[in-house]
Amino acid sequence: MTLRPSDATSTEHGDVVERSAGGAVVRDNEVIVVVPVKRDARYRRVLVLPKGHLDEGETEEAAATREVAEETGVTAELIDKLGEVEYTYERRGRRRHKRVAFYLFEYRSGKLEDHDQEIEVARWMPLEQAARELTYPGEREMVRRALSHLSPDR
Repeated sequence: MTLRPSDATSTEHGDVVERSAGGAVVRDNEVIVVVPVKRDARYRRVLVLPKGHLDEGETEEAAATREVAEETGVTAELIDKLGEVEYTYERRGRRRHKRVAFYLFEYRSGKLEDHDQEIEVARWMPLEQAARELTYPGEREMVRRALSHLSPDR
């Protein structure tokens, strides 16, 4: 992964701060989940929401919309911000702080088979199942927020 100027900055302690954006694309009671070609730090497959780095000068909303389209092959309308997930990890001996903004999207058109080469699998999954089975707790929380947002009694 190459860091672009807009998605990585350094803190006063020299830690790298990365920014990404992504989304939960919903249709009825389903959400799109993806398995990236790139494995996690332990070389395992992960089940995640589509997301990626901001391009230079790009807003979080624009990056989320672009990443959703690239990684899923579908067109979706941005509805609302779900929240942010922050975490820290280490790469090449440097600590990195990552902040990912997630948005709720409503499916409009397109086919999951049209996803880009960074994605091994893109598929629809029931929202409640995704809230249990996504790899990362923060992304499971974003799906729970999407469920809450879509609930008629909210």
